[in-house]
Amino acid sequence: MKKLARLTCALFGAYACAAAAQSSNVVLFGTLDVTARYVKADGQDRRFSEAMDGINSSQLGIRGTEDLGGGLKASFTLLSAINADSGTANVKFWNRRSTVSLLGNFGEIRLGRDYIPTFWNFGLYDAFGVVGLGATANVRQMYGGTRMDNAISYILPATLGGFYGQAMVAAGEGGASGDRPGRHIGARFGYAAGPLDIGVAAAQQRFAVTTPIVPTGGVIASAGSTQKTLNVGASYDFGPAKLMGYVDRETLLGHKENTWSLSGIIPFGQSEIHAGYDRSTLKLASGTSTTVDQLKATYVYNLSKRTAIFTTVARLDNKDASRVTLPGAAGPTTVSGQSLGAEFGLRHFF
Repeated sequence: MKKLARLTCALFGAYACAAAAQSSNVVLFGTLDVTARYVKADGQDRRFSEAMDGINSSQLGIRGTEDLGGGLKASFTLLSAINADSGTANVKFWNRRSTVSLLGNFGEIRLGRDYIPTFWNFGLYDAFGVVGLGATANVRQMYGGTRMDNAISYILPATLGGFYGQAMVAAGEGGASGDRPGRHIGARFGYAAGPLDIGVAAAQQRFAVTTPIVPTGGVIASAGSTQKTLNVGASYDFGPAKLMGYVDRETLLGHKENTWSLSGIIPFGQSEIHAGYDRSTLKLASGTSTTVDQLKATYVYNLSKRTAIFTTVARLDNKDASRVTLPGAAGPTTVSGQSLGAEFGLRHFF
């Protein structure tokens, strides 16, 4: 903490030094996850590569809180993705999260770029999260988004006997891509107590500009069109194993996608086995449909609380005319077929 404060003073001068002295807590943290990956998709050459984010997202973060007295606190969080395999960063530097909050007995008011409520049911109720060869997003054909700029959220206090919730609105300014499509309204509510956790979320986003959603299926979100998302997820920890899953429905301009996932974690000693199955079916407004499914398994050995080595294998199968591949494939596949992949990596928290 003192080293960080001295560095802040040296970089930004006396004003920043005074501000740092008033802060009750500032923490620098992050994750580095690098993996050696092999992927072979039908219709493509096999590909060996070094990639990132095998089981966790590589990122650099800064967070801090200030006690304002009377049970009131201010806080901030800044998260930037790190391309750990190459040492580069994204053009939007604080692309993962950049928020400032006011907290109290009433809950939390949060402003800035943040994760949307419907995203959490994918990340929390799949044993593989949203990264790597086992990512649940690999089968998604009409994805409903991850984050929003210009967002305002209200989060319920953690004193409601296990009930939790978040509501978010995001202004439509600057919408120009799938990363920032336009206006967004969403909410998530749930209950967590003992071994059980269950959450329900819904959202709608209105596209500011014409945006390709499923290029291989011809799904284009026209300017002014609205995509709606509804999902529910749950997990239950039995002790020897933890079981989790979710179902999700996306609708846009007469197109409908239904996705579901079932997975589990079996811990033993310093090891963990993750296994799961994902499936999505996209029904186009024309009446045709495409289906993608995925089998996946990961072995994790925790060398410490911060460091782990892991290996993942996955098989993704296009059942119809879809052209989805595992991440790391040589390029867009020209045939409807399978992708097979394996990776071995090292993950470290700091």
